Amino acid sequence: MGSLTGRPESAWAELAEQAREPFNRRCWYEAGGYLYDVVDGEQGDDRAFRPNQLLSVSLPHPVLNERRWQGVVEQVAEKLLTPVGLRSLSREHPRYKSKYVGDRRARDAAYHQGTVWAWLIGPFIDAWMKVSPDPSKARSLLEGFQRHLSEAGIGTISEIFDAEPPYHPRGCIAQAWSVAEVLRVWQKTRGTSARSA
Repeated sequence: MGSLTGRPESAWAELAEQAREPFNRRCWYEAGGYLYDVVDGEQGDDRAFRPNQLLSVSLPHPVLNERRWQGVVEQVAEKLLTPVGLRSLSREHPRYKSKYVGDRRARDAAYHQGTVWAWLIGPFIDAWMKVSPDPSKARSLLEGFQRHLSEAGIGTISEIFDAEPPYHPRGCIAQAWSVAEVLRVWQKTRGTSARSA
C-alpha cells in the first residue's frame, strides 16, 4: 500500500490506530454490547440493531476492539441470522417488517427494515471464523442456500428474502452480489471436515 500512495506502511498503521480509539469510544453502545447504527443523528444516537456492525469485525483490518468481537458476532447470530442471509433489522425494533410485499412504497419501506439480504452471509462468516474458526460449522450456515438453488431463479441466488419462515425469495431472482458472497465463503470454508458437504 505504501508504494502506491507514497506513504510508508507505518504511517498507515498510525492513522489506523488514531481512528480505532475514537471509533470504539463513540460508536460502542455499552448497555447493549454492540455498535450504534448511527451516532449524532437528527434524533441522537440510534440503537437499532443492524448487520452493518459486522464490517467492523469481518474486514481484513478490523476497527472494533478484539475483546468485543465475540459478543457482537453472537448477537448478530441470535438476532439477524437466517438460513438465507441476515435480517437488515432485528425483530425487536418497532419499524421491523417481516415481509417484503405490497406496492412499491410498501416494499421500499421494508427494504432495510428486516428484509433478509443474502450477500451479508459473507461478512457474517468472515466475522464468525475470526471468533470460532471451525470451517465445518461455518459451512453448515450455507445449507439454506443449497435448498434455495432449486427455487426462484433455478441455480442462482435471489437478492433478498422475507425475514420470517419460509423466507420467501424476493427482489432480483439472480443477484450477482448474493452469488459472489456465497461462493466466496463456500470456498473459504473448505476445511477438511467440510469438503464432503
